[in-house]
Amino acid sequence: MSRAPLTRPERPPHELFGIFTVAPQMFELFDLLPKVARSDASVLIRGETGTGKELVARALHELSPRQGKGFRALNCATLTPELLASELFGHVRGAFTGAIKDRPGLFALADKGTIFLDEIAEMPLDIQARLLRVLQEQTFVPLGGSEARVVDVRVLSATHRALREEVARRRFREDLMYRIRVVPVFLPRLVERDGDIEALTWHFVERFNGRGGREITGIDPAVMDAYLAYSWPGNVRELRNALEYAFAIGEGPTLVEAELLPELRGEPPRSTSSRGAFDPRAEERERILSALRATHGRKGEAAKRLGINRSTLWRKLRELQIEESVGS
Repeated sequence: MSRAPLTRPERPPHELFGIFTVAPQMFELFDLLPKVARSDASVLIRGETGTGKELVARALHELSPRQGKGFRALNCATLTPELLASELFGHVRGAFTGAIKDRPGLFALADKGTIFLDEIAEMPLDIQARLLRVLQEQTFVPLGGSEARVVDVRVLSATHRALREEVARRRFREDLMYRIRVVPVFLPRLVERDGDIEALTWHFVERFNGRGGREITGIDPAVMDAYLAYSWPGNVRELRNALEYAFAIGEGPTLVEAELLPELRGEPPRSTSSRGAFDPRAEERERILSALRATHGRKGEAAKRLGINRSTLWRKLRELQIEESVGS
């Protein structure tokens, strides 16, 4: 017997500067952050990809006496060593090819404020030495410059790696590790946050409702079962992307199984065409065929699983040249 669609729970999640949760594990973090924020101690935020490390850094800044001053964030893994050094410390004219004028870096722009360095374990050793000087002496020298500049900045950093292991492999400076992890803060994985898969699913549904014309008011229980059974290696970011995918490809007021990503259905990712291009018509055709097979060709039930009405299904069958006898 089919189960009725789930509806939005009455209790909304709690929020702290863009972090939404109903999980006791996160409430412990919410209690800790104001205490950590009131000092200038360096903070290392540990957590897997997609757990919300930058949101925690922003919350620390907004809760601190530096609130209202500059907050600058930089992912250390996305830039070449030369560009990373330039982004952090700035450069003077002629410092390197293309440096046609002086340019301030994040330390200058965030003076009296906060800098967040994400994926700090990816920072090259020579730049680590420059960062250590900032933390020890509160001074830095722009690339190509000769005069030290004084700066008052609080440094927050984050990584998904174990820094002690990076130190043992000689990829990270031990003295810098102790400087940046005066206060370690740990972010739990999504699957370790009791109640947050359901709560954040509805949070993102409400955020996406109305975009592109679709409004979801119910979730098939089988969808929530799949969400709860999945490991979510990409954490909150992956959950958000899964729901954005469902909104993009589906129709109707109920989020249904056919709108799950293949990995949430326990399937390997589908191969692309010989040219490596994604074919949306082939994707939609496969979804419809899957629904027809699951319902033994019963069009009304297949349309319900797909979240569309029967007439829309008939139209798509004609457009995609799907035989009406499929699944019967």
